[in-house]
Amino acid sequence: MQHPLPGHILYGGDYNPEQWSEDVWLEDMRLMKLANVNMVSINIFSWALLEPKPEHYHFEQLDRIMDLLHEHGIAADLATATASPPTWMSRLYPSMLPMTREGVRMSHGSRQHYCPNSPDFRRKSAALVQRIAERYAKHPALKMWHLNNEYGCHTGQCYCDNCAKAFRIWLQERYKSLEAVNTVWGTNFWSQRYYEWEDILPPRISPAQNNPGQTLDYWRFMNDSLLGCYRIEEDILRAITPNIPLTTNLMVAFKPVDVYDWARHMDIVSFDMYPAPGTEPSWNALHHDLMRSAKAGRPHLVMEQSPSQVNWQPQNPHKRPGQMRLHSLQGVAHGADGILFFQWRQSKAGAEMFHSAVVTHEGNEHNRIFRQAAQVGAELAKLSSTVAGASTQAEVAILLDWENWWAVEYLPGPSDRLHYMEIVGRYYHAFHQQNISIDIVKPESDLSKYKVVVAPLLYMLRPSVADNLENFVKQGGNLLTSFFSGIVDENNHVALGGYPGKLRKLLGIHVEEFDPLTPTMNNKVIIKEGTLAGTYPAEVWGELVHTDGAQALGTFGEDYYANQAALTVNKFGNGNAYYLATQSSQEFLGKLAHEICQQANVQPLLSIDSDIEVTRRITTNGESVYFLLNHQQQARQVTLPQGTYTSLLDGATVKDQLTIPAMDAVILQAH
Repeated sequence: MQHPLPGHILYGGDYNPEQWSEDVWLEDMRLMKLANVNMVSINIFSWALLEPKPEHYHFEQLDRIMDLLHEHGIAADLATATASPPTWMSRLYPSMLPMTREGVRMSHGSRQHYCPNSPDFRRKSAALVQRIAERYAKHPALKMWHLNNEYGCHTGQCYCDNCAKAFRIWLQERYKSLEAVNTVWGTNFWSQRYYEWEDILPPRISPAQNNPGQTLDYWRFMNDSLLGCYRIEEDILRAITPNIPLTTNLMVAFKPVDVYDWARHMDIVSFDMYPAPGTEPSWNALHHDLMRSAKAGRPHLVMEQSPSQVNWQPQNPHKRPGQMRLHSLQGVAHGADGILFFQWRQSKAGAEMFHSAVVTHEGNEHNRIFRQAAQVGAELAKLSSTVAGASTQAEVAILLDWENWWAVEYLPGPSDRLHYMEIVGRYYHAFHQQNISIDIVKPESDLSKYKVVVAPLLYMLRPSVADNLENFVKQGGNLLTSFFSGIVDENNHVALGGYPGKLRKLLGIHVEEFDPLTPTMNNKVIIKEGTLAGTYPAEVWGELVHTDGAQALGTFGEDYYANQAALTVNKFGNGNAYYLATQSSQEFLGKLAHEICQQANVQPLLSIDSDIEVTRRITTNGESVYFLLNHQQQARQVTLPQGTYTSLLDGATVKDQLTIPAMDAVILQAH
């Protein structure tokens, strides 16, 4: 296969010329050149045009589009068009339509109206992909395959009879026997025991809560079902075009789809990035770091972001001047080698006609949005020769576990205030604000290259993960984990013998009981000595913690566990294992992160003002490129470490101090 990314930064967007007459297409080519566009995604929602009735295919329009792109030197990320089946499929194959938990059959009339386990959908989509692949395998514009679109976005789970049948087959393959299923699901509770495979159903609406083991397995099954649709297309494309890289646009940290599972089958990890107004920059950064980490640090691709406003939030304000550019440069700063928008030309009709585009309804280059997009394109072209292919190195890792996410948010449970990704984001922010480079990795990953590992809310603890964490700390690593960790095994069975299960020895503690707090209940953490000394809020959760070898660094201040440990550290082998038994403020987490980094000798990328985001990419010849991003509404003056730097955007030589204007960025190559 050719290198998955072409050695330069990709720039462009979703291009939907089928929405326009052909006299507009040449104007699009002119505008794309003005904006430095070098790749567009096409054919994403074109199935109805390609196959207007069963087995009658028409590719003439797509042929002309592909030829036109090649004539103008623009690469095609060619989609397989399977994300939105034609209306005739809903009529001919009504069981293809997905069903809700409540038993409501969804209708066509929007998009993604298919059950991922529908034999009809899988058969017809495979036939379409086969035709597209054979027709365009040797077309010179084809540089990347775009499989389906946003898998699971609107149909993350389906509960129809197709899924019931497929679920039973999945369970037979996973557990081999009904007895094993009964054991794993604990079906002796509530007389749920199964004696025949056909009695097993999806976790549909029932009088009380569904079995938690069944619910967890259904998350696993639906992830595998969606991935199964991808794999059908993957197999066809790899057989016909083995040298063309494959991708599909994931959706940030999206609960139904396990990014790590999917990344193994993608040559390039790509995703869609649509932060709400006011989103913390660290939240955007987390998702870039996740996508980069999912493919072992290889550059990723932003397949979609909005040039300005979206159309699907309650209110849809425009991005403020500079924000589009900052979002784009932040992506490159965290390892992206491509930035694309949804979409190129703003639709004049349809559900997304008020979603922004590079070319607005005005239709020319003389407006703010297009001028900003053209500026970004020109700047990425300047950065391309230096930054494309550059790597990112991190000494801190945060563990993210989809199966843990599925399990810990099962309701009813101890608390409906346990929002896994939100808690992961709080810990990420604590390190990110100190300009520490971070990888987001699976708990089973090789942790040996990291100095600090953070495992927030690690409720589900598989045996291999416990061993992995013990080995990491024993070899000199520093682990930070949080409340409600080590509670269940991979089958969602409570680890008996005392919390936190297999983490007890590593953490040197025994949690006698945990105390989920209501929104009106609060406690506090008191630390009497050291750099963390102070009183901090304790919210959401409390625990009655006994030390069993660990040192109590802080205690709870109130209630029946007053004066009991709230923050502990245990010396284990050559390393240290920290445990925080509550949720505290972002201020406290920042101080704790700083303390642990000091202990582990993890230094900021650049020692400058903390409200400037700093990242570093290391070029193929070993030079450092620093991205300094000012997300504030005021200019910031920065004192640089000793040395001389070149500003890659304007070629200026920089040393000592510089001023970064509001909502602006500086990119420096160190010498």
